[in-house]
Amino acid sequence: MPTIYQVAERAGVSLSTVSRVLNGKASVNAALRERVEKAVKELNYRPSTVARSLANSRTDSVGVLVPELDTTFFSEIVQSLESIFRAENKHIIIAVGGKCTDSQKKAVDFLVSRNCDALIVHAQAVTDDYLKGISESKLPIAFIDQHVESLPNASFNFDHEKGGYLATRHLLELGHQNIAYISGPAEFSESAIRVKGYKRALSEAGIPIEQPLIFNGDNAEDGGKAGLLELLSQDLPFTAIVCANDLMASGVISCARELGMSLPQDLSIVGGDNAAFAQHVFPRLTTIDMPTAKLAEMAAKYVLNRVYAQNNDVEFALEPSIVPRDSTVQYQGY
Repeated sequence: MPTIYQVAERAGVSLSTVSRVLNGKASVNAALRERVEKAVKELNYRPSTVARSLANSRTDSVGVLVPELDTTFFSEIVQSLESIFRAENKHIIIAVGGKCTDSQKKAVDFLVSRNCDALIVHAQAVTDDYLKGISESKLPIAFIDQHVESLPNASFNFDHEKGGYLATRHLLELGHQNIAYISGPAEFSESAIRVKGYKRALSEAGIPIEQPLIFNGDNAEDGGKAGLLELLSQDLPFTAIVCANDLMASGVISCARELGMSLPQDLSIVGGDNAAFAQHVFPRLTTIDMPTAKLAEMAAKYVLNRVYAQNNDVEFALEPSIVPRDSTVQYQGY
């Protein structure tokens, strides 16, 4: 295997010049850079990542913690982060933390043990104090779709309240007044925040809030099915339903069809997160677009700025928007 010494000898330059070229420094003469790059190609030289790590006290790796990978939201987050860091010659190390405190702490400890240069986490099961302690240990950390009160300048979030509000207002504008809601898991803070938006829209319209028309789901398709069955058992009328995510909305669609409903005439449905499949279900799903890929991009750029001396523009709060499709129609009054 060729060494950096052989590259320097072949190019007729010093080791420091080879090092500056390999590290992308702009201070190298163009002619010398060309000689080094030619020698690297001729020798098929591959820099040692271990040696580079020892030299600059970095591993060029970023730890990513998510509670799960089998939802479109978190899989899109991971895919976006991987693509962004790979383009910068960095790598991500992924840990799946589950939903309980102990497993999320173990996942964080694992990422720390891998000497990651920074962490990007969604870890709502652990306390803010625990996460603050990680940050104070000199390890940069960014929080994705999670607000940490003591570290607001490292938290990247959607306006979840506005998401719930926009979904409900869309149905109100179509003439619906009896609107049910299926939320995400109660242990996720964004679930309660989206419900606040739903309640705000109803309150602004002067419509009483019926607590039995709010069901706590699980962010999975089965949660949507269970939610619709439970809501129907309440014997309270509703002509439309807001779901906290598209998976639960697809569960509602499936269950409604099994019950013989005609969609969207019998029931208008709004989802959330604008997953890729939302435009392929039938009827095509009206949803709230949460710019997931952009949120991941902002967290990545924050790390690139903090750790790798870049100067990217960063936004900490991203706005949702309604994406009207075929699953919502004007209330017919019958």
